[in-house]
Amino acid sequence: MAIKIYLDQGHNPFNPNAGAEGNGLREQDIVFRIGVETAALLNSDPAFEARLSRPTATTQLGSSNASSLAARVQDANAWGADYFISLHTNAYDQASATGSEAFVFSQPSTAASLAADILAALQEETGLFDRGVFTRPSLYVLRRTAMPATLLELGFITNPRDARLMNEQPELFARGIYEGIKRYTGA
Repeated sequence: MAIKIYLDQGHNPFNPNAGAEGNGLREQDIVFRIGVETAALLNSDPAFEARLSRPTATTQLGSSNASSLAARVQDANAWGADYFISLHTNAYDQASATGSEAFVFSQPSTAASLAADILAALQEETGLFDRGVFTRPSLYVLRRTAMPATLLELGFITNPRDARLMNEQPELFARGIYEGIKRYTGA
């Protein structure tokens, strides 16, 4: 039986729930492409089955921030995903902020162990600093999922180097996520 991975490409193509912007790029576009590439890697491996929250670049979920988040969680729960991974880019008012980090509902937990393995693999593939795993029980997608869930901040869209890497080499991030999932599941 394949391990079911739900990949939530954070945000919508347009408001409500559009993402951060920086260096001429939009978060929702970057994470859409990284999600598609990650799903392709997972789906080419018989150990996994991946589903995307946004199968097309124009998929718009919900009519408000709340209904956009609920649609993602409801889809993952109804599908019976084994793991939920939400993809995001970070933003900060200082362009020097860099690296990848993850949020989970609680620690220690299955989700925190998965997140740590993904961050380690992301660092190996991208060279970006591993900022660590943090607890954020207030995040809807971590609170309402019926399976272990992590929200990944892949890099800073406000950092020129991070942004260029995410935009020009999304395959590195996809490979890091895929390798981290494999490492955690032993598949």
